[in-house]
Amino acid sequence: MDDAPARVSGRWFEELPVGTTVQHATRRTVTETDNVLFTTMTMNPAPLHLDAEYAASTEFGQVLVNSMFTAALVVGLSVPELTLGTIVAQLGMSDVRFPAPVLVGDTIRVETEVVESRESASRPAAGIVVFEHRATNQRGELVCRMRRAGLMHRRPA
Repeated sequence: MDDAPARVSGRWFEELPVGTTVQHATRRTVTETDNVLFTTMTMNPAPLHLDAEYAASTEFGQVLVNSMFTAALVVGLSVPELTLGTIVAQLGMSDVRFPAPVLVGDTIRVETEVVESRESASRPAAGIVVFEHRATNQRGELVCRMRRAGLMHRRPA
């Protein structure tokens, strides 16, 4: 077994006071392959995500990216600067909104703000942090807003 320390680039509980805002460095352009693979792997048969002819007949005029992929991407883009190696567990997500659709070819960027932070009553070595993730596309349109609670490690002694 390797004794090397785990890769840590996330922030410890003490480094996440309310009001902390992070502009995440990594952006991601969504591809058709992303959408088709995610949609089919999750057994979602919605033609709006898979059938270009059908989608062309809708008010959007084209395929929309699966919103669950968008949510997962938003969380994933935040991991390196916030929780990589410093999270105990994700506790939940709430207030998930998709005010504008994500289209194939959109580049997603994420900003995160800490909106709640408190010590854990049951785990003295951890605290609970609520992040609000806001994702925009290359046109500056808000495409996703969500809150995510994480049980975060305190900085090791």
